[in-house]
Amino acid sequence: MRQLIVTGFMSTDGVMQGPGGDEGWRNDGWTFKAVDFDPSAYEIKGREQGEATALLLGRRSYELFAPVWPGMVDDFAGYNAMPRYVVSRTLETDDDRWPATVLRSLDDVRALKETEGGPILVQGSAELGAALADADLVDRYHLLVFPVLLGAGKRFFSTADRDWVRLSLVEHAVYPNGVQKQVFDVIR
Repeated sequence: MRQLIVTGFMSTDGVMQGPGGDEGWRNDGWTFKAVDFDPSAYEIKGREQGEATALLLGRRSYELFAPVWPGMVDDFAGYNAMPRYVVSRTLETDDDRWPATVLRSLDDVRALKETEGGPILVQGSAELGAALADADLVDRYHLLVFPVLLGAGKRFFSTADRDWVRLSLVEHAVYPNGVQKQVFDVIR
């Protein structure tokens, strides 16, 4: 079974919205406006591109990334080369600039996990990440936690009332700018 990894940037209080920009949201761009840039903190992002074999996105993230990421050849060569999947009940067709296979349900994601291949990476996609966690489909989290409190905004983790999920910290680091890398495996 393929490993499903949810990766993301989040504030210390759990907000993931607008890390690189979200026009009209008061705290957009907080990863580079509120915290000094330290390239070593992003090492895991390059490693993800080398280790993952597929990218899974929610519809909104896909629609934001599709017009931009194909042109970012140097930064996102790995993401641009791997197969992409979009989970959506409403998306009519994929974007020709960044082709993807549309999956209609979490059952389709479960079936994808059962195929041969390496890790599947979920990037951005707040609602999808929470739904995958609630459906017990997430195997690992790659988190970069930034030393900033944002208050309101989309949360990284689900707020569903459910039994606890145990995690095992398998990798961590703290960078000079205060960003923390936390890699957790889900214990089943």
